[in-house]
Amino acid sequence: MTDSDTPRILLVDDEPSIREPLSDYLTGQGFAVTAAASAAEARSVLRAQGVDLVVSDIMMPGEDGLSFTRHLHETSNIPVILLTARAEDTERIVGLEIGADDYVVKPFNPRELVARIRTVLRRTQAGGRTLDAGGVSYAFGPWVLRETERVLVDSDGTEVALSSGEYHLLHALVRHPRQVMSRDRLLDLVRGREAEIFDRAIDNLVSRLRKKIEEDAAHPQLVKTVWGGGYTLACEVKRLGGAA
Repeated sequence: MTDSDTPRILLVDDEPSIREPLSDYLTGQGFAVTAAASAAEARSVLRAQGVDLVVSDIMMPGEDGLSFTRHLHETSNIPVILLTARAEDTERIVGLEIGADDYVVKPFNPRELVARIRTVLRRTQAGGRTLDAGGVSYAFGPWVLRETERVLVDSDGTEVALSSGEYHLLHALVRHPRQVMSRDRLLDLVRGREAEIFDRAIDNLVSRLRKKIEEDAAHPQLVKTVWGGGYTLACEVKRLGGAA
């Protein structure tokens, strides 16, 4: 049985020559790895057990990695790193836009993948798995973003599901209210310095976030566009709890 603190990785790749040695390597790096040969098999794994992160190939027979990532984004907050044999920007942009947290281009050094896995896990698990009494919340408009739990709640206490990218975007905005945040700065805060700059990825995240927190996403009152500048959270934010 694996230790409860051991990161659980689901590796999805239809090529045994990649899947098997990579699974062994990741296990040797301290991860608890479950391997799947297809998206269908991966769905079965997810129904049977929890995982902390998915590493998925894009090009697979049947359901491809992009469709599987979209499914994960719509049904869970599990972070995803995509493996792609293509270096074109278009495929990587699409992957980021549908909810992937990072990508690695084949062929790659396994050490690079491990570094990216650890970086994504640090970002997505920053709040920990249990409530920290010293945690911070941010109240803005009718919403409260609970930093430790990574949960957004409305005025009635109802939780609103956020993807990893949506959470980190909102977290960046509530920590810098009424400041104009450029797309480059937001992407740096949301995805880390190792990511390439894709303005469309931030625009897509903002659009998705607005649909969840604005009364009318077509006429946003909270997250506003600053033409030529970026975005700003156009309301007061009250910091609750934690050290000053």
